[in-house]
Amino acid sequence: MLTQNPVLSVSEIAQADAAAIAAGTPGFVLMERAGVAVADAVCARFEPQAALVLCGPGNNGGDGYVAARALKDRGWPVEVRSLGDPATAEGQAMRARWTGPTRPLDGALEPCLWIDALFGAGLSRPLSGQAASVALRMAEAPERVVAVDVPSGVPGDTGKPLGAAACAALTVTFHARKPCHVLEPGRSRCGEVVVADIGLSILEVLPGLATFENGPEIWLSRFPWPTAASHKHARGRLIVVSGEVWSTGAARLAARGALRIGAGLVTLLSPPEALAVNAAHLEAVMLSGFDTDQELEQAAAQVDAAVIGPAAGVGESTLLNVLALARTGAALVIDADAITAFRDDPEELFSVLDRDDVLTPHPGEFERLFPGLLAASPQRIAAARSAAARAGAVVLLKGPDTVIAAPDGRCAVNGNGSPWLATAGSGDVLAGFIGGLIAQGLESFEAACAAAWIHAEAGELHGPGLISEDLPDLAPLVLRRLYDQR
Repeated sequence: MLTQNPVLSVSEIAQADAAAIAAGTPGFVLMERAGVAVADAVCARFEPQAALVLCGPGNNGGDGYVAARALKDRGWPVEVRSLGDPATAEGQAMRARWTGPTRPLDGALEPCLWIDALFGAGLSRPLSGQAASVALRMAEAPERVVAVDVPSGVPGDTGKPLGAAACAALTVTFHARKPCHVLEPGRSRCGEVVVADIGLSILEVLPGLATFENGPEIWLSRFPWPTAASHKHARGRLIVVSGEVWSTGAARLAARGALRIGAGLVTLLSPPEALAVNAAHLEAVMLSGFDTDQELEQAAAQVDAAVIGPAAGVGESTLLNVLALARTGAALVIDADAITAFRDDPEELFSVLDRDDVLTPHPGEFERLFPGLLAASPQRIAAARSAAARAGAVVLLKGPDTVIAAPDGRCAVNGNGSPWLATAGSGDVLAGFIGGLIAQGLESFEAACAAAWIHAEAGELHGPGLISEDLPDLAPLVLRRLYDQR
């Protein structure tokens, strides 16, 4: 059961606040804790220097008054720029306790540290006037900006600014991350995100939480490490379906990825005319031929998982091969061309899937299976969750903020995406990682989460110059770290 790093909507955060207040913690106490947490984060990362705290009229501004007071008490030269009087009782109380200099907000910001406490995650309208001007100024120099909860102008539930919006080097939020902290473009505008504990028992108040930031705490305790009694058959049997003779490399990347992630036996099933070229490049990966979908079904009858799609070709043969694999009972990882092959009739694919299967579309492939869903959804979390429910399978929606959703509603957002993965073939390796973990017995949603995280870590380990062939051989370095921390 997921218990770590929840991602909460604005309404869920409001529920947690209300529950804490109802249980006897006054709102001004929560505000005091939040403002002090901002000051703590600032002091941990910056040398004392002149600071402007920009306070809006809501509770976000109240947090700012507390942060200003806490920094002033620690010897920082602090001035407040106010966008009107506080509108809440808590904000008024904190404004009254601030004894330092205060001036009305205007468009001029002196070159110092700027603490953005203008507007929080609940903002649902575009910024205007001085607030918009100041937000644009902060967007020009994010290295000077510390945001309270969110950079002003970034909606908490979507991360998609409605107009002018600030950018920050550091964002201090409370209780838990919100969608804007993990989804683009909000994530890039937030910089480093610090989640401050201000004393709420979120999982007790909201026990049905289903959205989390992806990380080892979700799946590491169930990771399929071998034991002294393990043998290659016990570590999972996987097949990868090769493309035609001029399109074989992608499947080999997936197969090598599956082998490196720990699958005990990986076999590349190849059309007859591609056997020779595949044989010339394979060592530990085994090779077998098939000519028809019926032969593919027979070859896959005893395997635990199958990967199909990398350079498989978009046509009837790939469609028939997917349907044949679905009849075997093996868990399927359906990628790339095997997704596009069903663009004219996605329901035909959905009708043969089950909850152990995984779809791995990038946004273009997602649109082919779920036309209009991404554009109609408030953000990628909602789109992936709806898609998983519709398909009855796990959906991994690729991107810099990869989202993994299960048909039962669980959802994880990958927070360690690496720009170095933007290279041909990296998705094929990811498909192999997922299939290799499923073959070893890891539940499909957790396998997709683990594979996405390991994939990104491997990309970041290599950095500049990464090509997809590097990724399988980087996986053992990540696995070693995970094994040591288990």
